Amino acid sequence: MSQTAKVTSSTIQQGVGRRGPGMGAPVQKAKNAGATFRRLLQYFRSELPLVGLLAAVVTVSVVCSVVAPGIQSKAVDRIVAGIFGDLTPILTAMLIFYLAQGVATLIQGYLSASLSQRVVRRMRSDLFRKIVSLPVSYIDNHSHGDIMSRMTNDAENISNVISQSLSSLFSGVLTLIGTLTVMLWYSVPLTLLCCTTIVLTVVFTRIITKYMRKYYVQRQKLLGKVNGTVEEMVTNTRTVTAYNQQSDAVETFTETSDALTRTGIIAEIIGNMMGPVMNMFSNFSFIIVAVFGAQFVLNGSISVGVISAFIIYSKQFSRPINELSQLYGQIQTAIAGAERIFSILDESSEDTSGQEPAQPVRGVIEFKHVDFSYVPGAKVISDFNLKIESGKKIALVGSTGSGKTTIINLLMRFYETDSGQITLDGVDIRDLSLRSLRDSIGIVLQDTVLFSDTAGANLAYANPSATREEMDAAARSSNCDGVIAALPQGYDTYLASAGANLSQGQRQLLAIGRAFLSYPHILILDEATSSVDTRTEKHIQDAMHTLMAGRTSLIIAHRISTIQDADQIIVMDHGSIVETGTHRELLARKGDYYRLYMTQFAGQQT
Repeated sequence: MSQTAKVTSSTIQQGVGRRGPGMGAPVQKAKNAGATFRRLLQYFRSELPLVGLLAAVVTVSVVCSVVAPGIQSKAVDRIVAGIFGDLTPILTAMLIFYLAQGVATLIQGYLSASLSQRVVRRMRSDLFRKIVSLPVSYIDNHSHGDIMSRMTNDAENISNVISQSLSSLFSGVLTLIGTLTVMLWYSVPLTLLCCTTIVLTVVFTRIITKYMRKYYVQRQKLLGKVNGTVEEMVTNTRTVTAYNQQSDAVETFTETSDALTRTGIIAEIIGNMMGPVMNMFSNFSFIIVAVFGAQFVLNGSISVGVISAFIIYSKQFSRPINELSQLYGQIQTAIAGAERIFSILDESSEDTSGQEPAQPVRGVIEFKHVDFSYVPGAKVISDFNLKIESGKKIALVGSTGSGKTTIINLLMRFYETDSGQITLDGVDIRDLSLRSLRDSIGIVLQDTVLFSDTAGANLAYANPSATREEMDAAARSSNCDGVIAALPQGYDTYLASAGANLSQGQRQLLAIGRAFLSYPHILILDEATSSVDTRTEKHIQDAMHTLMAGRTSLIIAHRISTIQDADQIIVMDHGSIVETGTHRELLARKGDYYRLYMTQFAGQQT
C-alpha cells in the first residue's frame, strides 16, 4: 500500500494486514427516534425491581411536595386570623413532610445513579460482544476511533440521561398530575388561568424541538470523527512525525474540530434557549396568581392561605415542564448515541456455525477459481487456483499489491470470496465453523500485535492452557527466550502500551513464539521475519524447519533468502498466478521470479 503525503483517517488502519483500498463507510443511523427510545427501554426489563423501588421513592417525594404547601396554606390562614393555638402541630407536620421529601430526594439520586450504571453496563457488554464478533472487513472499513466513541461517549451520554432524567420524567409527570389535582380542588378558575402558560410552552416547544434533533445527531457524528482522528494520530505518531506531517495532521483535526464547534454552538444555543424561555412563562403564572388571586380573595371565593399555596403550586406546576425542556437536549443526545450504538448492534456478526473438521487435520488446502474484490468491480484476486498438499511448504511472492496477503485473508475467512471455493481437506471452509478453522491455523502477521499484558500472557495468547515448560520450549524454538530473559520480571513483566518499550524485532520474536506455542496444523507467516536482523533470521529459519515439519506452511515473503527451500514458490501479479516452481526451476526459467531475485541480490530496490 503506498504512502500518501497526507495522513488521514482513511489511510492508516490498525489490525490485519489487508491489502485492499481504504473504504471509509458512512455511519449508518436509525431514523426513528421513537423506535430507538422503545428499544432503549428494553434494557430496563432486567432492572424492574430497582425501577419499581425508584418509582416508589419518587412517589413519596412527589406526595410530600404536593401535601406540604396545603399544610402551609392552613398555617397562613391561622396566622392571618390570629389563631395560634393549633399552629404548632401544623408547623410540625409541615416540617415532617419537607424532611421526608428531602430524604426521598437523596435516595432517589442514589437509585437513579445505580440504575443508570447497570443499564449502561449491559449495553456496553452487548456492544463489546458485538464488536469482537464483527467481521474483520467491518473493522477494516470503519474508523476505529468512531467505534470507540460509541463505546465511551455515546454510552456515557445515555448513562448521564438515565441518572439525571429518568427520575425527573417520572416525578415530573406525578408532580403535574398531583399539583393540578390539588389546584383544581382549591380553585378551578385560578387553576385554568394558570394553565394558559402551558399553551405558550407547548407552542414554543413544538417550534424549537424540530431543529434540536438535527444538530444533536450531527454533533455526535462529528464527535466520533474527531475521536477517530485523534486515535489514529496518537497510534501512528511515529509515521506522522517521520514524514513531517504534523501540520497536515493538525489541519485535518482542526477542520473536523471547527465543524464540531460550529454544530455544538448551534445545538447548545437551541438547547439552552429553552430554560430561560420556560422560566419566563413560569413567571407569567406568578403574575396571574397575584392579580386574579387578589381579586378572588376580595370577593371571598378563596383565602389568603390559598394564594400562598398557589404561588408554590404554580412554581411546582411549571418546574417539571421547565426541567424537561432543559433536559430535552440531553435526551436528544442520548437518543442520537443510542442510534449509533444500535447501528453497530444491528450489523451482521460473523457466521460461526458449521461442522468440525475431520480429525486429525491433514492440512490439504485448495483454491478453486477464486475471485475477490474489496470494492465491487475492482478485482484483487482473479480466477485463483492452487492446491497445497499436506505438510508442504508453499511460498507466495510478488510485488506489493499483487494479492498475497489477500489470499491469507480469504483462507482465514477474514473476508469471504466473491466466487469460487476454498477447501480444507476437501471440505469447503464456509461449511466449517470459524473457531475450528482458525484453531487449525497459526499465523504471524507482518504488523506485530501485542497486548498490554504480561510477556507470558502474550506468549500464551493462542494457547492459554500452556504450561511453563511448554512456554519455555516455544521461547527457545522461536529464539525469543533471550528477549524474555532480559525483561525485569521475565514472563511476569507487564508490557505497557502493548510492548512499546520493546524493539520491533523483539515484538516480532514474541509473536513468532506465540505461533510456536499454538502448535497449529497449518502455519501462516506473513513476512514474519521482516523486522528481524539477518543473524536472528537465521536462528528463526532453523527453528521454523522444526516447527513446520509435518505441517502445511504458507509463507509470504519479500526476502528471497527466506523461501529458497520452499517446496513450491508461487509468483503472483495482479491477483493471478504467473509462475510456479521450486527456487532452482524458477531461476532457470528467467521469468518474473528471476528478475525479482536478481534485483534483490543486485541491491536494487524492489
